[in-house]
Amino acid sequence: MLRELIDHSPDLKRLFEEGFQLEWIGGHLVVRHIPYVTIEKKVKYGVLITNLRVSNSRADFDNNHQIYFIGEAPCHADGTPIEALSLNAMSMDLGNGLIANFHFSNKPSTGYVDYYHKISRYVEILEHQALAIDGSVIARPHLPLKDDSPDSVFQYFDYNSSRAGINAANQKLAKQKIGIIGLGGSGSYILDFVSKTQVAEIHLFDADVFMTHNAFRAPGAASLEDLNEELKKVDYHARKYSTMHKHIIPHAEYITSDNIHLLNDLSFAFLSMDSSEVKETIIFYLIVHGIPFVDVGMAVIKVNDQLLGQVRTTLVTPQQNDHWRERISTSRADQDEYATNIQVAELNASNAVQAVLMWKKYFGFYQDLTHDFNSVFDINTGTINNEDQTSICRVYPLSA
Repeated sequence: MLRELIDHSPDLKRLFEEGFQLEWIGGHLVVRHIPYVTIEKKVKYGVLITNLRVSNSRADFDNNHQIYFIGEAPCHADGTPIEALSLNAMSMDLGNGLIANFHFSNKPSTGYVDYYHKISRYVEILEHQALAIDGSVIARPHLPLKDDSPDSVFQYFDYNSSRAGINAANQKLAKQKIGIIGLGGSGSYILDFVSKTQVAEIHLFDADVFMTHNAFRAPGAASLEDLNEELKKVDYHARKYSTMHKHIIPHAEYITSDNIHLLNDLSFAFLSMDSSEVKETIIFYLIVHGIPFVDVGMAVIKVNDQLLGQVRTTLVTPQQNDHWRERISTSRADQDEYATNIQVAELNASNAVQAVLMWKKYFGFYQDLTHDFNSVFDINTGTINNEDQTSICRVYPLSA
């Protein structure tokens, strides 16, 4: 698998992280989107192909300085052939649909060190001439690259983590099975953020239909066609986000005492549901089974055509769970300060941001010096009150 090769080969990893469009086809390293100049002094894009020797899932450079090319004869900016490439016109079938048009030979006095050195040198020769005609061309487009590794949860390679150098931090979340109970405004934003992490599975629980009012407080922009399909919320969002994350599992049902066992294998849960009697059942179940969770809620009221209120986020863990009754409403009959029904997209997003931050802090992705288990954002003052602080370690061990 190309992903495994990149992970184990520093030279290929460097090419990947710089944005080259790589493929591994039939024993060849294929590098696409290489700008060059034709004899008509036009800029086009070609393909470089080199033999790729592999040993123990790692690229093992074979010291071969020659390379194949798919495209027209590469030239200088003035349309004259590039002699440094020792152009050899040919038509060679390399297998798997790769038919080379040219064979290049350019060897530095000390030879090539590895595949990065070899590829980047040939790219430099071709790209330099193309840039003289069009300064906007680039051989490192950072185009999406399909990730077909069975161990990857993404449909395409995660350039962001490699570029930012946060792969080690991301691995702290990698084995987790996440449950999002309630796919309303806040729940859908939670999904948006969690789907961009390396968690193993994301389970969605909600029986409601995705309707027009939901579209105005959910991430993205639902089309009229989307709304006319009258999909369940979980199916609508699973379809949207499965284009990025491979393991989003919709459950078009409410959690009740009859199916609460569906939560058994979760590593962490997000509760983004209305207050109800079953919510208390869910909370007790999660606590008894040692499953940490975050509950979100907001209270927004209208006064003189202005909105004010609070957005609350509460973390409950196996180590700290005696505070939840004072913070979380579980009955519609309660006169709870978070029980109103006005929702606005940015408040839902803010609630989701706080929930995901608490989750990531708990598992050590972010540094946490205060260990807050309850956070309340006041809209009209812009203040955030962090409460229920503790010195208890927040790192929750995951089973393999």
